[in-house]
Parts: sequence; structure tokens; C-alpha cells
Amino acid sequence: MKRDNDLPQTLLEAIRYFSDIDRCIDFMAHLRWRDGKAVCPRCVCPETYYLAARRVWKCKGCSKQFSIKVGTIMEDSPITLDKWLSAMWMIVNAKNGVSSYEIHRAIGVTQKSAWFLSHRIRLAMQQGTFEKLGGEGGHVEVDETFIGGKARNMHIATKKRRITGTGGKDKTAVMGILERVGEARTMVIATRKRTDLHANVRQHVEAGSALYSDELRSYNGLEGDYAHQVINHAVKYVDGQVHTNGIENFWSLLKRCIHGTWVSVEPFHLFRYLDEQTFRYNQRKLSDAERFVLALGAIVGKRLTFNEATGKGLYEPPNIPIT
Repeated sequence: MKRDNDLPQTLLEAIRYFSDIDRCIDFMAHLRWRDGKAVCPRCVCPETYYLAARRVWKCKGCSKQFSIKVGTIMEDSPITLDKWLSAMWMIVNAKNGVSSYEIHRAIGVTQKSAWFLSHRIRLAMQQGTFEKLGGEGGHVEVDETFIGGKARNMHIATKKRRITGTGGKDKTAVMGILERVGEARTMVIATRKRTDLHANVRQHVEAGSALYSDELRSYNGLEGDYAHQVINHAVKYVDGQVHTNGIENFWSLLKRCIHGTWVSVEPFHLFRYLDEQTFRYNQRKLSDAERFVLALGAIVGKRLTFNEATGKGLYEPPNIPIT
């Protein structure tokens, strides 16, 4: 595998570099296993040898053969590695996202395959952690938004039925938490009631942090655990350190992707698109190559079947309201 400073730095360089399947396998093997020495994903036996003619390894322990895709998001995929890696480079580095139709045209697969491939890459971009944001001296912003159709695109009868009050009826609520010198975290929420919002704040924000929100009354009651301050957007948007402009900026980037690139996002899949946008936002200071390697290093131990992706199986993401 190339050294970090020898990695492809642009999409064109990446396409050229990964056009050789053997080079793809070598690159992924060194990223997945120490020194590229394969370990059997079934019995975890380190005694394996490579069958170059078939581009697979064979385990001396269980005598099973396995490819570089086994045990990753790519398992059972007939799409070749050069297309997988080119698509991953595009998705993790496109600030405004990439649609499945664009991937379908760019790498030469069907739109259905590109859609499924994209969701599996989003699974690799999903980052979970037990570490909380903020802490002593930390500044954290919290806010929510609604994801759904634009009122101006609706028929007048539909608009009259669905758009009431702030326009959140029949839309999906999303909550965001942003540490000003750290990362953002997002989640789909069932409601904007106090129970849901407080639970997520306490799960993700360290007690004692400076917490900033808008004037939504559901945030009332957090003063005992946090230095909670409110900005009233009907009066002003910034009052010294008190504002939610950071998380509002994140929402603008997300909605630019939804309305301009993805176009139609089902509530069932919304959390996957949030994972993608959150990953890119949190790793925005990395180079394209570093961001790509980080995402590629997270493909192991994750699996998404087509039935799960389409909702035909027993799988259903938590807290995803189906509207």
C-alpha cells in the first residue's frame, strides 16, 4: 500500500490508482489487517495463504476461502472493487452529496445498484461513540429542524391540509447537537417534546457544559445540569456567545443536499443521510485522501442487506417515524 503522502489526492488520481484490481486488494488488505497478513473472518485464525489465481485467501484452520469483501459492507456484492472505491471517494468528498443516478452514470452500474451501494457506504460513515460533547469550558449548541416537502411545491389543497403553524405537520423532526470546537451529532426524533429532547441532550452532552438553544420551551428544565442560555430569534440571532448559528449552518448544508441532490428522502432512510452529512462535516478539515481512508477503514464488521435497506425484512431503525 502507498504511504500516506503517496496516496491519490484527487478523484482522477484515485480512479487511475484503483483501476488495478490487485492493487485494490493490496490497499484494502494493508488497511484491514496488520502488514496485510489476512486473518480468517470466520474462525479468526491468522494462518492463511493467498490464492493469487482466484484472488482469495484460504484458512488453514477451517479450510474456508474468503475474499477481501467478506466481513465488510461489500460482502456478496458483484460490483468490482474499482467501482466500489471510486464511488466511496465520490460520496465521502462531495460537500453537497452525490445522487444514486450520478453514481449510476459515473461508474456504469444500474441506478438500483448505485442506490444500494450508497446506503452501504453510508453505513460505513456511521460513527458511534460513548464520549460526550462539551465538558468544563465546552460550548454546545442544540437545535431541531423538520425534513419534508417544500410548501411552495405542494398543491394548494395539500398545502392547506399539511402546512399548519410552523409547518412541521407530516414532516420528520431531526435534532442536532454541535460542539463549537468539536463535532456535530444528529438523530431523528419522534417529537419535539421535552422528554425526547432532554434525553438526547443528557446522552450526548457532558453535565456542566455551556448549552445554547433557541426559545423552544421543551428545553426548559436543563438549567440544573447545564449552563443553559436561550437566544430569542424573534429579537436577535446573536448575543455575545449566545447563539445557535453553528448548528443552523449545519442544517443549511444538509437541506442543500436534500433539496438539490438527493431530492426525495424517505423518513425510513433519513438517519442514513444524516450519518453521511455528519461524517463529512466532522471530517471537513481532513484532505480528500485522509477522509477516504477513514471511511474505508470503517467498512469491516458492518453489513446491510437489500431487504434491510428496503424495509422488507424484520429490521427497523429505532426512533424513525414513518409518515
